[in-house]
Amino acid sequence: MPLFRVTVKTARNSNGIRIEKGMSVEVVASSTSSNPLTTNGGKLVADAFMHIYGIDVKKAGILSTVYLDVQRIE
Repeated sequence: MPLFRVTVKTARNSNGIRIEKGMSVEVVASSTSSNPLTTNGGKLVADAFMHIYGIDVKKAGILSTVYLDVQRIE
C-alpha cells in the first residue's frame, strides 16, 4: 500500500477556515494506482487534515489538485 504526502500549495482563507502554505499530511492509499484526492471523494485526505490540524478541507473548498500537491513517497 503506497504512502502519499499531501501538501497545501498556497495560503487561503475560505469559509472562515485559514489554510497555510506547507501544511501537509501523510495518507496510506489502498491501491497502488489510486490518488487519495480522487479516491472516495478525498475522504482519507479530509480525515487526515481534520485529525492533525482540526480543519475541514471540504468546507474550505481546497480538496483538489489546484490547492493541494500529492506526492507518492513510498
